[in-house]
Amino acid sequence: MTQTTDEKPLAGRVALVAGATRGAGRGIAVQLGAAGATVYATGRSTRAQRSEYDRPETIEETADLVTAAGGTGIAVQVDHLVPEQVRDLVARIDAEQGRLDVLVNDIWGADPLVTWNKPVWEQPLEAGLRTLRLAVDTHIITSHFALPLMIRQPGGLVVEMGDGTTDYNATNYRLSVFYDLAKASVNRLAFSWAHELREHGGTAVALTPGWLRSEMMLDIYGVTEDNWRDALAKEPHFAISESPAFVGRAVAALAADPDRARWSGRSVSSGELAKVYGFTDLDGSRPDAWRYVVEVQDAGRPADVTGYR
Repeated sequence: MTQTTDEKPLAGRVALVAGATRGAGRGIAVQLGAAGATVYATGRSTRAQRSEYDRPETIEETADLVTAAGGTGIAVQVDHLVPEQVRDLVARIDAEQGRLDVLVNDIWGADPLVTWNKPVWEQPLEAGLRTLRLAVDTHIITSHFALPLMIRQPGGLVVEMGDGTTDYNATNYRLSVFYDLAKASVNRLAFSWAHELREHGGTAVALTPGWLRSEMMLDIYGVTEDNWRDALAKEPHFAISESPAFVGRAVAALAADPDRARWSGRSVSSGELAKVYGFTDLDGSRPDAWRYVVEVQDAGRPADVTGYR
């Protein structure tokens, strides 16, 4: 096995980023690669076939970015709602690597299905139930097959990716019953995995980015990562937003921390971890988005990121 170094602390480690086509998943995969890991990047959209999301990003692009960053990127088309496909994926990782050190459950893909600010009786039921399947069932199916490989050696890390910390979601309605339930559920899954992994020396953490400058969000505002501040004229609070690299660096820091078990069962944000581990976003700042959301945005104060990034 390749020896780890300060520059490549995850050399020799194997990660599965489930839902790595775009957004946080892509950012996490790339930053794990930058730390030297071999990363299996899964999703449904390939250069030959788009998912129902119907966006241009592909898992092959993500894998190429992982390799370019210094790791080894391996793209595998997987529908994580199909148990047989997930079973075969894990069997492949076992055959090729013989280990799994990091599992990131970032599968989502339900944005087009969510209806906002409508009571449940005015929601399209089929779309709502599919949202739960995409957001929750996929994570359970993936963990069912992947965790037996991970626990062969102690020290494994599971990261459940969501939107909002447990504390925030417990006291704030997330604008749709299906979205609200989905995001509360993945945080609870991390708590459950932490309990189940404890005797095997494993760690599970629920992690949320802040206001993420995903490809889709940039498209909504008609900007790019290079000129994203132009969107502030439309939405001043977008000033607290963060790139996918920021949450990616959070996962890489967790994976490289020999004392990562201190976080097990907890719900944390990228901004919170940045304060502890010292990583920054691409612009050198450390956006603390969820504190900003509570103290500025939800409080109805004018947009001002002073002291928050």
